[in-house]
Amino acid sequence: MQLNNSAIIKIKNLRLRTYIGINEEEVNNKQDIIINAKIHYCAKNASISDNMNDALNYRTITKKIIDLVESQRFSLLEKLTADILHIASEHDSVSFAEVEVDKPYALRFADSVSLTLSISK
Repeated sequence: MQLNNSAIIKIKNLRLRTYIGINEEEVNNKQDIIINAKIHYCAKNASISDNMNDALNYRTITKKIIDLVESQRFSLLEKLTADILHIASEHDSVSFAEVEVDKPYALRFADSVSLTLSISK
């Protein structure tokens, strides 16, 4: 039996606060966002060696996402999501990445508004 060495890392419901939006209240007050990311990569070496140096470090990726979100301001979900996607997909071993950013309570009568972007290499 041959092991399929394609791995999927899922970062689920990463809850952060940032400045996101275009109206005065949004520009002046941080808002909650929820990030979900899916990252496909080849885990062949890591699955054989059990060595962290052969794996994609999801902690490092998450720390970069947190730093980005908490240190910058964004007008559009598109820009925020694209910047997070860049971080999620920057490692050479990543073959596909998808990021969804939810903005809770962005619309009256809706739980949230979300935007999803993906990239294939």
